[in-house]
Amino acid sequence: MTNLTIEDFSYRSVAGSDGVRLNVAVGGQGPAVVLLHGFPQTHYMWRHVARRLAAQFTVIVPDLRGYGDSDKPAANSPDTYSKRTMGNDIVAVAHELGFDRFGLVGHDRGALVAVRAGLDHPDTVSFLGILDVLPTLDTWSVLHGVDAKVAWHLYLMAQPAGLPEKMIAAVAPEFYGSFLDAWDPTGTTFTPQERDHYVQSSITSTDSIVADYRATAGIDLDMDASDRERGAQLAMPTAAISQDWGAQLGFDAAALWRAWAPDFTYQATASGHFMAEENPDEIADFIENLARRAQHQP
Repeated sequence: MTNLTIEDFSYRSVAGSDGVRLNVAVGGQGPAVVLLHGFPQTHYMWRHVARRLAAQFTVIVPDLRGYGDSDKPAANSPDTYSKRTMGNDIVAVAHELGFDRFGLVGHDRGALVAVRAGLDHPDTVSFLGILDVLPTLDTWSVLHGVDAKVAWHLYLMAQPAGLPEKMIAAVAPEFYGSFLDAWDPTGTTFTPQERDHYVQSSITSTDSIVADYRATAGIDLDMDASDRERGAQLAMPTAAISQDWGAQLGFDAAALWRAWAPDFTYQATASGHFMAEENPDEIADFIENLARRAQHQP
């Protein structure tokens, strides 16, 4: 596997929750900002944004548990890859690095981890940035009929353990590569080396990737439903940037997020799903604007 690292960042193995160790890149100095990657990627997706943010922040960029070079514990219980457990990893890593409070930004799967961390640790997360994903509870509710085919992989990986892992493993390069290709409208976002890094890293992570997705159709959904019932909301300044695929499927993504976050702003982008790599300046601006907004909170 091509092992790629963020230039000028140092690397270390840091303890998360329940003994799991995460591969973490750290660079810059100042207030902490944690960046969480999505699927089918690793922390390396933040390379451009992280280096720019390092001029004013301590930037912490982990591989999520089960991904990249982080530990990949067996999913012996539904909670192993719940977003609560994965969020607790991130809080533990930040604390171990000396930060009791930090901004948190996530893309795709990482955004779901970030949201759960924001709900569970409101005094720890100073601001929350969300890239191109919907709340877990709302994702399932807006998928209907033939339109749900855009999220076919969610249904595959929601199935009981065993068959999905075997099916994906049988065509793993094609499976992971299909998302990198289909979600990159320019076809030029990744070099061959970068594409190979993501595909090969995902191949070695198949069991944990499936467990991560399976949790979102089970235990994560239950946690969101419980929070919705009790009226829990994200207390910190929150912002989302997304493609306008909600309009194509007949829902308002901004309205769905605003129900969870009263201090919320929404920004549409012309970039594709891999926006942090396709247009890193736009995403760095998005994060810096959100950080400034948080600084002016009473």
